[in-house]
Parts: sequence; C-alpha cells; structure tokens
Amino acid sequence: MEVILPALYAANVGALGLEFANPRRQHESAALRKYKLPDKLILIPGVIDPKSNIVEHPEVVAQRIETVVAAVGDRERVIAGVDCGFGTFVGWEWVTEDVVWAKLATLRAGAEIASKRLWGRKVVAHPPNGESVFTGHARRLASMPRRFT
Repeated sequence: MEVILPALYAANVGALGLEFANPRRQHESAALRKYKLPDKLILIPGVIDPKSNIVEHPEVVAQRIETVVAAVGDRERVIAGVDCGFGTFVGWEWVTEDVVWAKLATLRAGAEIASKRLWGRKVVAHPPNGESVFTGHARRLASMPRRFT
C-alpha cells in the first residue's frame, strides 16, 4: 500500500475503500501513518473479510477500526466497511448467505464498540433530532465531483 497511496491520494474521489481485514493487508495502517490521508478524503477501511466463512469477533473489528483511526488521526473521516463485495466471483458463492449476515452484524457490533471507545459514549444511528451519524459523511460525499480521472 505504501507504494500506491500517493497515486490513490491524487484520485478525484471523496473516499477511498482499502483492505485491512485480509491477513495480507492488516499491517497496512503503517502506510497511512507515513502518508497521511489528505484532508479532502474519507477512508473506508475494510474491517471484515468477505472471502472467509469465519465470522470475526466484534472486538477484532473494533480493534481494526481503532488502528485505522489512530493511523489517520481523525475519527470523523473513517467509516468502517468490508474489504470488497461478498459475491466476488460470478456463479461462485464462497461465503454463505447466513455467514454474510452474521459478518455484517459483527461489523455493526464492532463499530459500536469502537465508537463507544473513540467518542466515550454510544453513538446512535438515529439521534433524537432525526439526523443520522452518517448524514455528515453522506452530505460531504454528495458534494464531491462525480467524475473519475
């Protein structure tokens, strides 16, 4: 990742989705420390491995999120995600549907653990004013240019 981050940072996008759950990529947060995420970008680290039928523990997911937040240095610009899609091969189903849903539940649970530690409180998806905690990110992404160069 250290080799390609400078090129990725030059892309005309609002967010980068990068793998961090794949066992070959878990160490890549070091590259984020060396090459700081530009202020214009949001990072969507993959903290769930979609190619394995092993369901991660929520604490593992929380630790992955916290590691990336520490490397980025700004909890507001990190949105936890999946390394890539669950249907990565046409006609092949390596991960069964029930495991996919279990992994997504673990992603949510791990994000909740990390949010509680990072913000010192539980972060609710729908606060009393009706605005989602993700609204700010969505608004920012919506304002970004749509062309890819």
